[in-house]
Amino acid sequence: MVNKKLMLLVAASLVLAVLAHGFFLQAWTEGRYMVGHNDGLQQMVTFKKLLYNQYTSGDFFYNYGFGLGGGTYSQLSFYFSTSIVFLLSAGVTFLLEWLGVVSAVDIVYWAKAAVFISILRLTAILALTTLIFRYMKVPWLPAFLGSAVYGLSVIYFRHATYWEFFADAMLWLPLLVLGVEKIIREGRAGWFIFAVAVTMFDNFYFAYINLIFIGVYFLFRLFHRLDEQEVSLFKRVWLFMTAGLIGAGISAVSFVPAVYSFLNNYRPGYRFPIDIVDFSDNILFTSRIIVLPAIFLLLLCLIPLYKRPHFRLFASLSVLFVLLHFSPLAASAFNGFSAPQYRWEYLLSFTVGGGVAVGLQYLGEVSKTSIMIASLLVISLYLSVLVIDQHLSFFSLPGLTVLIFMVVIVLMTACVVWIGKRSCFYMLYGASLVFLLVFSNAIQYVISEMTGVRSVSQEFLHSEKYNGKEQLELLTEIKERDSDPLYRIDWRVGYWNNTPIVQDFNGMSVYSSILNKELLFFYLYDLQVDMGRESVSRYSTLGSRANLYSLLQGKYMMRKKEDTAKVPYGFEKVAATENYVMYENTNLLPFVRTTDTVFSKEALREANVLEKEHAMLEGVVVEDGSFSEKPTEAPNLIDNTIMKTAGAEYEHGYLKVKDKEGGIDMIVEDFDGEAGDYYVRFHLESLAERQGFAVKVNGYRTTRKHNQSIYKTYIDDLVIRVPKAEKISIRVPEGEYLLKEFALYEEDYTVLDKAKRHTDDGAQVKWEGNNLAIQYDNHGGDKWMVLPIPYERGWQVKVNGEEQKMEKVNYAFLGFPIESGNNQIQLMYFPPFFKASMAVTFVSILLALLLVGRKANNKHHLINYVRIYH
Repeated sequence: MVNKKLMLLVAASLVLAVLAHGFFLQAWTEGRYMVGHNDGLQQMVTFKKLLYNQYTSGDFFYNYGFGLGGGTYSQLSFYFSTSIVFLLSAGVTFLLEWLGVVSAVDIVYWAKAAVFISILRLTAILALTTLIFRYMKVPWLPAFLGSAVYGLSVIYFRHATYWEFFADAMLWLPLLVLGVEKIIREGRAGWFIFAVAVTMFDNFYFAYINLIFIGVYFLFRLFHRLDEQEVSLFKRVWLFMTAGLIGAGISAVSFVPAVYSFLNNYRPGYRFPIDIVDFSDNILFTSRIIVLPAIFLLLLCLIPLYKRPHFRLFASLSVLFVLLHFSPLAASAFNGFSAPQYRWEYLLSFTVGGGVAVGLQYLGEVSKTSIMIASLLVISLYLSVLVIDQHLSFFSLPGLTVLIFMVVIVLMTACVVWIGKRSCFYMLYGASLVFLLVFSNAIQYVISEMTGVRSVSQEFLHSEKYNGKEQLELLTEIKERDSDPLYRIDWRVGYWNNTPIVQDFNGMSVYSSILNKELLFFYLYDLQVDMGRESVSRYSTLGSRANLYSLLQGKYMMRKKEDTAKVPYGFEKVAATENYVMYENTNLLPFVRTTDTVFSKEALREANVLEKEHAMLEGVVVEDGSFSEKPTEAPNLIDNTIMKTAGAEYEHGYLKVKDKEGGIDMIVEDFDGEAGDYYVRFHLESLAERQGFAVKVNGYRTTRKHNQSIYKTYIDDLVIRVPKAEKISIRVPEGEYLLKEFALYEEDYTVLDKAKRHTDDGAQVKWEGNNLAIQYDNHGGDKWMVLPIPYERGWQVKVNGEEQKMEKVNYAFLGFPIESGNNQIQLMYFPPFFKASMAVTFVSILLALLLVGRKANNKHHLINYVRIYH
């Protein structure tokens, strides 16, 4: 009987989930997908492709093709590297590929699969939530409707479409509630251990949000006795803390490396004041985050229901979270006390669903007077909000639709109370489910039509705007002529920083919320490399600076034919198609470089970026030490220039551009006309409150974010490389700016030419997964080996069998001492603290088995103990 009901529940959940995705299923038949146009295409499907290929190849920890290289297990833990839903879907995909059902697991595959993964996830959410409400003694139909209020919410479809892994958190929240209820009602900790472990293993960010909720839920639960046989206060607190710690310990193998990656990321602090309250969001009609269903508000106004502790629990939690929704300060707290982000409201959807499930079962106890008063209150509330919201018309589609739904629900609920027949209950449940389905599909329509999701189609995924055939032909030509697996190609489509993942090559750009801060500091502070676009979560290209390309395996650059301004010195055309050109670096340095010339980072503190590049070419820059050697100097030539305005006024560092575009011209006196580059340095800030803008320097273009952007770096010292010219033109759009601290450096590339002539390319390199083997005959007696691999905790190195300390050199890369003569070098990468975390996980599993096993073996003793304690 139980199995039959369970099967019926799963079937009903699947049917409801399918109907709830009706809009995107219809779109799927037309070649359009449930994937956001921005982060969905740039991160969700690309990281799935990257990790699937990596995992099915037996590589779990590191990927040389992730930006300039990085530990994907930890850095992509925010996304999918430890996501249980992704791991399951990857397993099913691997089976389908092995059976020949799937021919290619690429970006298009993951885009196509998105809606079906979402349906299965929502099915699991509906079934699990229903079972947990059933455990709390709610009848089947109200429990199922309550789960539908939770699962078919605005925030589910918003999350599942834009940031797919966000929706996974909705799976684990009900399990945490079940775990707490098991502790309080039965004194059993197993479910809570499991729920905490799976939550913290899956995603550290949403574990933070879910654990805040479950802590609040537990505190509320201490004051709401729902069952006569609940265990004592001491027992429930002890089990909650013990089980929580054991569950956290089980998750350590995933959670610890993930948290380290978060701490090793870099984001500028949020610099704007955060309001305590903001009532601008209309949560009855048009909110993009949460829309409260009329049935919940009606139940909330029924005073007799508050006699029931179950309802008081969910009602009080819902009221609390509604108030928190209107607080940007709370949104900041849920986002780790950073910029306010409204990602946590699925918690409110759950408590509202619980309130609906519990309230409906007691609807028959409500008096006719109570339902009349509640109905009037709800109708008045909706009309008042409609009048107050100046952006919403009574006759608008959202206004009329929501009002009609509300009136129907109020009338049907009144019929239940006045007539009391079972058929009235069924009609109310049926109407509520129909309205939820209509609403969920309307949400998908809005998401698709208003935010660019509609453009995510099979046609777009094969277009030149994302992954064009002509682009792939040129990349394939280079791969066929150059079999070296370690070279990099500087190429991306537009601002799609993860193009290298999409098009399967080692690139020089990446877009991810969590990145290696050593690389971010390298770009933003140490070398001041312009990326072509200001960003806190991206790095891209090397600012067309030839020295850096040669140092970091930048062997090729692909550009549109007309885009020649960013082609660095020493790059020559080697291949072309109708619209694209491939350039090759004629000054590429070996992957393995050795040197006995050592510079101190501290000694170079006051050096300009060009002198730092020279130091990296002439030797190695180390973090510690008292080395006082100086690299080849690059004097500031600014005193040999004449400043002239163009379409602007300039005085005391303030630039006022009057024309559509204007700025400063720097005229170089005694210009020699020889080959080479200039590095132009200046400080630039827009004085407009909210105006992003583009900066052009002799054809080179980069963009800056507006001053209110939460993604602004606040690093306004720019270094732009341009080919040598007598006139250097700095141009910005009309407006007012702070422009000062000019500097000009000349690079003739004699240092690079010398470095190329004197390098030894005799090292043998073999890279497999997270293991790198290097064989090198150090016949010159050099002291250091330097690799173009980003430094991050987790790398270990052995030289001739002896473990050496891995050093951070050249500001962000790997280096270590070597010996004279033959060197057999083994490098291995594991996620930070992985081995220690694995040990904690293993010990915690043993503790969990002991705790749960002891409870099972002493069940009768435990019951007697609890009774005595009461």
